[in-house]
Amino acid sequence: MKKVLIFLSLFMAGILVNAQAVKTDFSGTWNLNAEKSIQPQTDQGGGGIRMGGGDFVAIQGDNLLAVETTRVGLDGKSTTTTMKYTLDGIESINTSPRGDSKSVAKWSSDGKSLTIETSRIIDMNGESRTMRSLEEWTLTDAETLTVAAARQGPDGEVKGSMVYDRK
Repeated sequence: MKKVLIFLSLFMAGILVNAQAVKTDFSGTWNLNAEKSIQPQTDQGGGGIRMGGGDFVAIQGDNLLAVETTRVGLDGKSTTTTMKYTLDGIESINTSPRGDSKSVAKWSSDGKSLTIETSRIIDMNGESRTMRSLEEWTLTDAETLTVAAARQGPDGEVKGSMVYDRK
């Protein structure tokens, strides 16, 4: 009986280790598919508010997701920003030209999607505001990444869905 209990304990431990080890790997070079993406429209300044968007490179390790984005500014100069997120639910702090942001990344129970909650304090016309956003990363298939995003704007919640193709 003791051998059976030991066997069952080892068997269940193996199942738990395998269940935890199967997490989606978002690594790759991703190009925005604007036709499949949904950019929200607002009354502010005409047009839409970009919810992320743009091409990026994701590098994922055991407990870290690094997202490197290169954007061309109005002056024609390229700026590369790397945001790093720990994948264990512990807060990550990233510094960018728009200020520091605090993010917490958490896996879904099945390990197929990753939710990143971010907050950033910004100064708007001399008034400090906390901007909060939520992103859910999911692979639709091996070559397609969908990032569903929501953030609080001055007029309430703004939602969008960005679709990326693996390069």
